[in-house]
Amino acid sequence: MKQLIEFIPIVLFFVVYQMDGKTVDIAGLSHTLDGIFSATAVLVVATLIQLPLLRVLTGQIEKRLLWTSAAVVIFGMATLLLRNELFIQWKPSVLNWAMAIAFTASQYIGDRNLLERLMGSQLELPRALWRRVCWAWVAHFSAVGTLNLVVAYQFSEATWVAYKLYSSIGFTLFIMVITIIMIGPSLKHAAKQDSVDSEFRP
Repeated sequence: MKQLIEFIPIVLFFVVYQMDGKTVDIAGLSHTLDGIFSATAVLVVATLIQLPLLRVLTGQIEKRLLWTSAAVVIFGMATLLLRNELFIQWKPSVLNWAMAIAFTASQYIGDRNLLERLMGSQLELPRALWRRVCWAWVAHFSAVGTLNLVVAYQFSEATWVAYKLYSSIGFTLFIMVITIIMIGPSLKHAAKQDSVDSEFRP
């Protein structure tokens, strides 16, 4: 449920962009949608509505989502005020690169890296494995940020908008699958060890 709600602003951004040039009537007021600018306005509003909604449904708002929302508002408002779509197009790259830097720094600062801090309460893994998985996430964030700008500068705006929607879903699933593959053997070993221990437990 939480993951679906997080994707709603991106889906709305895509849908409104496809309605470029159409006139909509809301509460007696008519407005003609103007492509990426109307889509960005909807993205910002939907993102701000999403925060209290998640608070009500889950009882908390993750810091990651707060940072993501702040980036959407800052870059989105820059696009709207300056009428320049490059700001919202740069947002995914800046955010992903910032995450890559944060995850890299966490490998050298403190006893646990960011990934272990986020997931350590749910999973018990060897410290070396936490480090390897964290580096995989660093590579993921770096690649996603770079690919976003490649699409933004080498392809049409419409292609980038479609890419933003599908890559957000696709890359999220991709890194989760990679993470599961990396930690799977350790989880199986832990489960097997627990089973053996239970057989000998009086």
